[in-house]
Amino acid sequence: MVSLDGQVAVVTGGARGIGAAIVRTLAGAGAATVIAGGRETDGRALADELGGDAVYESHDVGCERSWDHLLARVSARFGAPTILVNNAGIYRPGPDVADTTPENFDEHYRVNQRGTFLGMRAVAGPMKTAGGGAIVNISSIASHRPYPNQISYATTKWAVRGMTKCAAVELGAHGIRVNSVHPGFIDTEMLDVITDEWNEQVLAATPLGRRGLAEEVAETVLFLVSPSSAFVTGAELVVDGGLAA
Repeated sequence: MVSLDGQVAVVTGGARGIGAAIVRTLAGAGAATVIAGGRETDGRALADELGGDAVYESHDVGCERSWDHLLARVSARFGAPTILVNNAGIYRPGPDVADTTPENFDEHYRVNQRGTFLGMRAVAGPMKTAGGGAIVNISSIASHRPYPNQISYATTKWAVRGMTKCAAVELGAHGIRVNSVHPGFIDTEMLDVITDEWNEQVLAATPLGRRGLAEEVAETVLFLVSPSSAFVTGAELVVDGGLAA
């Protein structure tokens, strides 16, 4: 059993889907866990379900001031975060590049890319002061192979992949490990927008022959924030059933 007793974890977009599975897993391992943003009714219900040191905090990942306020509230209640999981993200595929709107592109950038940058920036200082920490950025299989009608989403997930490696190199000397997780097609509401035909094609191309589970992504995150991965930083763990193999 992995123990995160004494750890303070912040999970963005932790109210449902993969984020909620991560929150349950980290809280189950003993971490004080902050559900940062996401649908408020879902986030508060999850915090009530878990009890103990699980709390919901309203949060806008794309806003620098919101990060300042979040870190102040978390530190006042639990102490400085020792774990950050940048999970918040949007996935809104559209037409091809010729007809993708700048608004669609900017919307993905603000949440998926800027939000991840601001999160790392917000916790890096406190983690340096504390002598270490663990950051996990949730990227996507879309940063490893192209899919049509996803230029906005894929661009941000490629950026998350690169930012993770840069931060790992910069922060390693301070005992801060930074890694990324790249889910494939995971059985959550986010995939409700894809067609049945596309889903069948993906399943046929996946060696394990099924969609992944949010809990399987969460267990990967748990490994990366735990002492079990003490010598792992700048790594990319793909959780896709072999789709990108």
